Amino acid sequence: MWYFCFVFLTLIRAEQPLIQRFEAWLVNHRIVVDAEHSMLNKWIDNDDYIRHVNERNLSYTLGHNQFSGMTLDEFRTRMIGGMDAPVSSPLRKSALSTPQLPASVDWVKEGAVTPVKDQGQCGSCWSFSTTGALEGAFFKGGQLVSFSEQQLVDCDNRKNHQVPGKDSGCNGGLMDNAFDWIHRNGGLCNETSYPYVSTQQECQTTCSLVKGSQISSFVDVEPSQDAAFMSALAKQPVSVAIEADQRDFQLYQSGVFTGTCGTKLNHGVLAVGYGQDGIDYYLVKNSWSTTWGQGGYIKLGRGKDPKTDEPYNDGDGQCGILLSASYPVL
Repeated sequence: MWYFCFVFLTLIRAEQPLIQRFEAWLVNHRIVVDAEHSMLNKWIDNDDYIRHVNERNLSYTLGHNQFSGMTLDEFRTRMIGGMDAPVSSPLRKSALSTPQLPASVDWVKEGAVTPVKDQGQCGSCWSFSTTGALEGAFFKGGQLVSFSEQQLVDCDNRKNHQVPGKDSGCNGGLMDNAFDWIHRNGGLCNETSYPYVSTQQECQTTCSLVKGSQISSFVDVEPSQDAAFMSALAKQPVSVAIEADQRDFQLYQSGVFTGTCGTKLNHGVLAVGYGQDGIDYYLVKNSWSTTWGQGGYIKLGRGKDPKTDEPYNDGDGQCGILLSASYPVL
């Protein structure tokens, strides 16, 4: 009996640091839970997974973030799936590759990218990708403006009889559709005058459109071509769709992501550069706040997978990043 009690107490003491780390995680991410025991089990499972993956010394590392208390299925349900099918538009143009490309591009350092934003639990990733590309295009005129995602969420839909749209608020959308709507709307309001609230509301028409923000056309980048994509990125930040529903993506923390991910496009993000960090990469801005990834960013493998020396996803790019890329022209 004494031996059993000794073993039991030893196990309890061994678990204390883990529970303390979990409680610190709750405080750090301001997470309030009803069923703490259930979330603790999910967090411990993810903690084990993070440790096992990081022990493999891959090109990237995993770590705890605001999604650590979710199973993969919960993460997919709450954060993934905000993309619609493309709709034809007379504004669409095709891009041409540039023969001479710079060795690296970083629009964040150039000052063309606003701080990382947070879409919350609303399937509005498409609106953040859209505003990011518009912000980059507008910056070419010498000024960085944070544009309103909420205006797109509320107004770019079929319910808006004044300027009908094709997107679906928190239930999904597409960047090209949003570019088209901004063109027909005459531009977009800024973030301050139409702030984000992470839910779809009635379309407001009291804010003033930013002068010079009307889109004249948008360019679709030739798919499955690194050279074409890099040529586009050399001009400005580019809206892209990727597959983001894998566990390593959920818990990504740093490094060049070369993990398994497919090409079932289900998340809109913003490509803001490319470079080399031991491995060639594309730099991507996400909309899950700065507590995910490298301050809200991820480096996706570019060109060939170093493990196989074959192009990522048969040339469609890591997580399908080369399949659906576009940018607006003002």
